Amino acid sequence: MGVSKQKTAGYFKMGESFHEQLRIDSRFLKSDRRLDTELVDKLILQLNRIYPQILTDKEASRFRDLDVPTCIRLAELLNHLQEKGEEACREFYRALHLHVEDVYFSLPTRLRLRVLFCHCTGPFFFLSCFSVAVGAALLYYYGESKQVSGSSSALGLAAMGLSRKVRDVLIWYTEDGK
Repeated sequence: MGVSKQKTAGYFKMGESFHEQLRIDSRFLKSDRRLDTELVDKLILQLNRIYPQILTDKEASRFRDLDVPTCIRLAELLNHLQEKGEEACREFYRALHLHVEDVYFSLPTRLRLRVLFCHCTGPFFFLSCFSVAVGAALLYYYGESKQVSGSSSALGLAAMGLSRKVRDVLIWYTEDGK
């Protein structure tokens, strides 16, 4: 099964639904001490006021009951949202991003996506792969015949912009050929 990249309401998802992401993130959210009573109430109010179809007034009152410990209220809210379905989970992530951005970006599913995007895209990744490919091609091409003049200068130029270990190997190869 291939990984599909979709953009849904401003958030990227990689083959996982928001429902599945919330299932994965629930353990983290239940244990994170940054989600105190005030922040949990903000999330509940956001869902209730903006999306009353997701969290009715009666449900919001139940989840805001201060006689119940915050960790239990949060666990029940997360279970309720998962039962409501994909849209409820997506809107919870929006509310979390809006009110508690540091928690949002600390979620296991967000960290995994950030690592995936940071390491698999961008100009630096492309340039480093391209540089290694050019360096390997030059080594292969000029390594066969030592008679071609200028091969050492070409390898020296290929070493520019590469990591230190690769650069050292290319420079060593260049000096060894002289």
